[in-house]
Amino acid sequence: MTLYEYDASIGVEALCGVDEAGRGPLAGDVYAAAVILDPLNPVEGLNDSKKLSEKKREALFAEIREKAAAWAVGVATVREIETYNILQATFLAMRRAVAGLSLQPRLALVDGNRNPGLPVPTRLLVKGDGTSAAVAAASIVAKVSRDHYMAELDARYPEYQFNRHKGYGTKLHYEMLDLYGESPVHRHSFLKSYYAKKGKGAPAGTGAKGEQLAADYLTARGCSILARNWRCPYGELDLIARQRETLIFAEVKTRGPGMLASPAESVTASKRRRLLDAAALYLSQNPLPLQPRFDILEVYLDGAGNCLKIVWLDNAFETD
Repeated sequence: MTLYEYDASIGVEALCGVDEAGRGPLAGDVYAAAVILDPLNPVEGLNDSKKLSEKKREALFAEIREKAAAWAVGVATVREIETYNILQATFLAMRRAVAGLSLQPRLALVDGNRNPGLPVPTRLLVKGDGTSAAVAAASIVAKVSRDHYMAELDARYPEYQFNRHKGYGTKLHYEMLDLYGESPVHRHSFLKSYYAKKGKGAPAGTGAKGEQLAADYLTARGCSILARNWRCPYGELDLIARQRETLIFAEVKTRGPGMLASPAESVTASKRRRLLDAAALYLSQNPLPLQPRFDILEVYLDGAGNCLKIVWLDNAFETD
């Protein structure tokens, strides 16, 4: 029985396939897709996305979007993964995908054996992406959509080489974690076993704790904190402070024991360019008669999360 024959055997119009991508990686959002295929306009070559080459997935992704009766993608963020756990975040992404369809499905076929609580009649189908055409299409849309998202993260955080490992726990990815520590898009809860194995003992909320210690450090030295975690399309400015006639854009880097690269080394050339662009946008929105400067604050913690020392590198890089 072919995948399309299986779907036809169910005898339901507006049959929706639902699948996810990105439950297992150490970094990035989890994606889900919902697809209602048009039986009169079939997509040839559908299969479990993991059994297809990247080139084939991309071609089918374009064809599915063109020929499907309806399709939609749902996302649950890293913060939602950390808040609710990966299973519940995956279910949330699936519900968002189904809610985004332009056509109301009569039945949803969900890959797996756990019910995500969709607002439509649901049937669970283990290995559904190799059984049902609709589920296979959803697996392709979810996988390719997430791969495109990981390419965007690769451009934002090139030091981690996300485009090569897509956030999964490969040898390369762990090497980058050894060098640079966590990024804002890493799933901290997924790294606990890694920290335990490495003996790093990194406590939960390491980055936030380091930023608070850095803010207190600057305040004690006569600085006024104007903003924290100022976000824009170019990224995030950790701390913005005023010291007399100087406006400080401070990048905070926190390190625990066992991390090989110094904090300052993780502020790569591409990271500096993003900081410069973000600072320029901040100044355009908040014009101040102050001389801007880019500083790095290195915060060193022990295995219990206690502050060992803070190193303030003022004028850490030029604004050219």
